Amino acid sequence: MEYQVFGLQNGIRLLYKPSPSSISHACIVINAGSRDEPENKDGLAHFIEHLLFKRTGKRNTTQILNRLESVGGDLNAYTTKEYTCIHASFLNPHVERALDLFEDLVFHSVFPEDELRKEKSVILDEIASYEDQPEEAINDDYEDQIYQNHELGRNILGTEKTVNNLFKSDIKQFLTKNYTTSEIVIGVFGNYSFEKLKRVFIKLFNDIPANRSLKSRTPPGRYHPETKNFKKPISQAHGIIGNRAYSIHHPDKTALLLLNNILGGTGMSSRLNLQIRERYGIAYTIESNYIPLTDTGIFSIYFGTDQEKIAKALKLIHNELKKLREITLGTSQLHRAKQKFIGQIALGEENRMGLLISMCKSLLDYGKVDTLAEIFEKINNVSAEQLLKVANEIFEPSALSSLFFEPLNDLEAD
Repeated sequence: MEYQVFGLQNGIRLLYKPSPSSISHACIVINAGSRDEPENKDGLAHFIEHLLFKRTGKRNTTQILNRLESVGGDLNAYTTKEYTCIHASFLNPHVERALDLFEDLVFHSVFPEDELRKEKSVILDEIASYEDQPEEAINDDYEDQIYQNHELGRNILGTEKTVNNLFKSDIKQFLTKNYTTSEIVIGVFGNYSFEKLKRVFIKLFNDIPANRSLKSRTPPGRYHPETKNFKKPISQAHGIIGNRAYSIHHPDKTALLLLNNILGGTGMSSRLNLQIRERYGIAYTIESNYIPLTDTGIFSIYFGTDQEKIAKALKLIHNELKKLREITLGTSQLHRAKQKFIGQIALGEENRMGLLISMCKSLLDYGKVDTLAEIFEKINNVSAEQLLKVANEIFEPSALSSLFFEPLNDLEAD
């Protein structure tokens, strides 16, 4: 995974991955997300991400949106629990235009009061729309369940009450505290001379004042597994089963990534999909996910099914978890699982924007980016015994939390 890194004295870093394509991709990744918000200010990081596009010292909203679209480019952004990311795709000649826009948005947005009012309304509509999608909403409620009274349990969008309680002073304080220049990486994927790209980077970002605020994140408290059921005006039942899991720095992270892929990861040949969808036809959608974070992680199994099939689906899911806890994978099984996972990662490199953002996050988290060979070596070093140990830690029945959204019956609906 060939790449080059160059850093400025203010701490901002440039990561460059060369590509022979005529299409370039760029991103700016900031190590600041919803878990960094003050109490009762849920949704602030996401609110700021929206407002970055509204007005700067030299551009209005139309000029911001047209800056890349006028040359056929694309501009977008998103917020997670731990990151804020702006990304763009464009033809190679327009790299300076893209990076200049990033610099303007992140460091010179002015957050006018009229835009704050308008964007609150937009986000409240987004929240209402999101709540109409139970397959999405249940994931947020599950995270709140396993991280009760902690920042990681907050909905990234916030709530109607907290969004209406966001003000310009909150934005300024959040930026000062969390947009630390040493925690910002600009990534470029394209066909350039690195020396030329460095000159553009220095020209645009060298004069940004260093922000060396000390970021501190509160680790989540003790975990208490529990089961919750809610009645909703929906037609299908939705369920999540899961547990807290390993952080990005845990030595068993790679083993759990592999185990998750075996159980219910990408592709139609996962154990959960073959057993529950293909063999029994119980759930149209069933998948497992593992998200490692700075100091913790989230493991979950999601499924959607008819209400009368919930018990059967749960029995089959727990049977698969039991097999992974009790039966050591054979040599050929383990080899096939590793080859599948390795192949999926290699194919994932075709998603160049996703790859670039992942590399920037890796530089922020670890100070380096692993090559594909190094990633594959970590996967190949996972043993069947390690998988069994991880399965018994993460899939321990008494440690699993469950959350269900079930349809209202006729009397309740009335």
